[in-house]
Amino acid sequence: MAHSTLRKVTMAVLAPAMALGATVGLASAPASAAVWSSCDQWGNTTLNGYTLYNNIWGSGAGSQCIWANSGTNWGVNANHPNTGGIKSYPNAKKVINKSITSLASLTSSYNVSVPSSGAYNTSYDIWDTGYKYEIMLWVNKTGAVGPLGTSQGTVTLGGHTWTVYKGNNGSNDVFSFVRTSNSTSGTVNVLPILKWIKDTKGWFGNVTIGDLQFGFEITSSSGGLNFTVNSESVSSS
Repeated sequence: MAHSTLRKVTMAVLAPAMALGATVGLASAPASAAVWSSCDQWGNTTLNGYTLYNNIWGSGAGSQCIWANSGTNWGVNANHPNTGGIKSYPNAKKVINKSITSLASLTSSYNVSVPSSGAYNTSYDIWDTGYKYEIMLWVNKTGAVGPLGTSQGTVTLGGHTWTVYKGNNGSNDVFSFVRTSNSTSGTVNVLPILKWIKDTKGWFGNVTIGDLQFGFEITSSSGGLNFTVNSESVSSS
């Protein structure tokens, strides 16, 4: 069964009271000493222009610890029970703060190592500054997970082929682009995707893009699984 993308905006440190039933235990960072690590539910730090969030927000969550060598090389060890519902979205955030028409380019590259078991997706989560619109780009998924909303068909944009879903979680519209095959590394040209939503579909106007996040939306990782961002980059002009 597919799971909804309904979740808190991952600036979770602004609203810790919104968490439901998350518990934090001990897990280990990699053997090499990381620059920063945290097992706190809302643990966060900023490294070389990226803000990292542990972000354990879902009901019935288990333990999760985040570590980072930099803002673009980080990971988590997560041990969440094999139950439905998203437990966490550990991520690295880059702030864009440009309207779509003022952007000349917006691209991102990623290289991740992910487990073969569990239930999760590796995704970009992109927000307008008013948090009315959420654009998700799923580059891989494993287990019983699926996007919110209804299928709008398949489109090739930004260097990838996606199945597009459109929905609303009660707080904001969600446009999910699910890659038709799993990928653990690549480059996404994000701007054509935003322009397609705006100009071709008319689902929003000339919104200002605020947060661009990249991370792992974890539903289950029983026994403790490792998720690693080997490298990432976000560039805009």
